[in-house]
Amino acid sequence: MKTILTAIASSFHMRKEVIREGYLDKLRSGKDLTDVVKVVTGMRRVGKSTLLDQYIASLISGGVDPKDIVKMNLETFEFGDIDTSDKLDRTLLERIGEGGRKYVFLDEIQNVGGWERSVSRLINTGRCDVYVTGSNSKLLSSELATHIAGRFVEIAVLPLSFPEYLELHPGDAERRFSEYLRFGALPEVDPSRGEEFCRAQLTGIFNTVLVDDVLARLGTGDANTLRSVARFLYGNIGNITNTDMVAKALRIGPVTVNRYVGKLEEAFLIHRAERYDIIGKRILKTNAKIYASDLGLRNTVLVGAEGTDISRPLENVVYLELLRRGYAVRIGSYRDREIDFTAVRNGRVEYYQVCLSMMSPETRERELRPLSSVGDNFPKTILTADRLGLGTESGIEVVNVMDWLAGVE
Repeated sequence: MKTILTAIASSFHMRKEVIREGYLDKLRSGKDLTDVVKVVTGMRRVGKSTLLDQYIASLISGGVDPKDIVKMNLETFEFGDIDTSDKLDRTLLERIGEGGRKYVFLDEIQNVGGWERSVSRLINTGRCDVYVTGSNSKLLSSELATHIAGRFVEIAVLPLSFPEYLELHPGDAERRFSEYLRFGALPEVDPSRGEEFCRAQLTGIFNTVLVDDVLARLGTGDANTLRSVARFLYGNIGNITNTDMVAKALRIGPVTVNRYVGKLEEAFLIHRAERYDIIGKRILKTNAKIYASDLGLRNTVLVGAEGTDISRPLENVVYLELLRRGYAVRIGSYRDREIDFTAVRNGRVEYYQVCLSMMSPETRERELRPLSSVGDNFPKTILTADRLGLGTESGIEVVNVMDWLAGVE
């Protein structure tokens, strides 16, 4: 009889899913480093468990004996009663045995109180290659930093890129891009099932994250107020946002706003892009921009109020793609002008503007001006939905956004 793990390895060709090679390569880079925990983080339903299954399948196809793989999803019936490190230790001891290399996968580890002590003990055996996943950034990083400082790497998983989305949902690229902006990029949300089903699915995911990954971590808090804060932030993506603005609009205290926004960020429902002074080369701590981790969740929460303007959602898509490509992304501030994104990777800076259309001369001049003002020689790009008027102008590349997302520039 096949084991569960062998079944995982042999069943991928039967399942409609995308092999996420970029993330798999990062996991492979840490293979057999028994003194480094590989921490896979990301919002619920973003595909962390599937990624582990894909990696396990690659281990088995590469010659690892399935008997040497220990996988525990701590949100299943089989392991759901493991809620303390003592219980986790007992189960792990039974499964890793007394000798030989073991590959240990602990899915949604934050459900176990004191889990970090169990993980520390695992790597101290010197023979366990350990991988954990979780849906709360601060919980994992702060606890691991306390108990195994310097001995973990984080792999942050985001919703599907547009090429991954097209692979999962083949068809006309223009129509699929419209769906990508509308229904988001969570792997299990299939637009072919219809809007009503997708909206219900997204509502369920949002409510689960709100209750299990935000309210549960707050300890105290009001669900309706938290939902109002999330709704305000989702309605304000791509705009300068600060605590006082939210507090005034919702008539709640700034301390509460800070707590709620922080927890929404830790649960990966939102991302914060800080402003960066290009001349002074320093981060400006006030007036950041907020972006949604998934536009489908955002549009569902705002249903009826999301509007028809897609310029801000388009900017949101570009922000997430820059994160996927490994950039540190900030809002560029240059004197009295703003550049949508200052992206830094491996010491290299790139500047990006996002504009739905540049067909009018006034808009074209407005979008070119901030980039033209920056005197350095780093690459400067404007991303637009236009198919005409592309090319290089005054050293600035004007590129179709769908081509850029697909890696065709």
